[in-house]
Parts: sequence; structure tokens; C-alpha cells
Amino acid sequence: MTQRPTPDQRRPANDEGRPANDGRRAAARNRAALIAAAREIYAESGLNAPLSAIARRAGVGQGVLYRHFPDRAAVATAVLDENVRQIEQVAAEPAADIARVLGVLTWHQTQSAAFISILHAEGASGASGVPAYATALSERVERALRGHLAPGHPLAGERGDLMVAVAMVSGAVTGPTREHREHRALAAWRLLGVEVGPVRPFEE
Repeated sequence: MTQRPTPDQRRPANDEGRPANDGRRAAARNRAALIAAAREIYAESGLNAPLSAIARRAGVGQGVLYRHFPDRAAVATAVLDENVRQIEQVAAEPAADIARVLGVLTWHQTQSAAFISILHAEGASGASGVPAYATALSERVERALRGHLAPGHPLAGERGDLMVAVAMVSGAVTGPTREHREHRALAAWRLLGVEVGPVRPFEE
């Protein structure tokens, strides 16, 4: 005689059949995994990386990805907002100066191809094909930097010069290792006559 499965055995192995609290925990885990995967993929391949690659690295289906992030802009904003927030935080420190803020910005430049992409958005503001989220994030970076520019600083020229210089440095950030990319970034800043503080992430 075949034994009938118990109710627990019949329960589907997905979030819908789990208690509500467990479902929320699973959803939070999936969202965190997707953001971590997107950060890695975007750092390696830039903002045009396929969303399927992000879902695959996170170990979830694309349907799960779209439940958390309805489109590409939502994924990119969730990932890159943290980068920009760190730059804003260091800029808000009482003892911050432009060199220190540029040190954190340069660290992010050496870490992520996606972050470099948004730093080109301000220079292309108004041009077709520039996503609104990229322009918004780039403008936040500009405000954080501009608040520390003293008169006479090499980046305090005509409006627009600041982000043109940032984009120029971003274009120089190439190479197989983070150390090599940092060397090139600092060389580019030096050629522009700009002093940069220690290149490291912002620590809260």
C-alpha cells in the first residue's frame, strides 16, 4: 500500500508555501544576493551586462530578479547608489577636503566599470541614450565634489570642467589589476595638476 504524503511533504519548495516570516527572509536574502551579484557583474562588464547573468550568479531565476527590480535602471540604481552615497558621506565629514573626496571617488573608479559609466553621463547630459538614473547619480557626484572646490583649484574652472576632468581620468582607468588601474588614475590626476588623497573606500 502506498503511503500518502503528509501535508508537510506536499508543501511546495518555494517561498509561496512557507510561513510569511520565512518568505520575507527568503525575499531579503534573494535581494541581497542579487545586489551582490550585480555589483560583481557590473564591475567586470559595465552597465550593459545582461540581467540574466546577474540572476544566474545570484543563483535565482530571472522571475525572482524582476520581482525585486522591475527593470535595468532599478538594478543599476540599487548597486551604484551605494558608491555615490559613500562619496557624499565623505564629502559631508567636517574635516573633508577635495583631495580626500577624490581619493574615495578614485577608489570606486578603479573598482567598477559601471561606476565609470555614470561618471560620463554628466558630460553627455541631454544627449540621447543617456539613462536618467545615470545622469542623476553623476550629478550627485558632481555636487559632492563641487562643495569642496576652493577658488583657483584646477577643477574650479567653467561649469562643466569638473566632470569633464573626472571623465578624462575615468578613461585612463584601464588595466588587468586594481593596482594598475589605480596607478593610471593617479597619473591622470597628476597630469591635470590635481592632488588626490589616499585611494581607499569610505569607512563609516
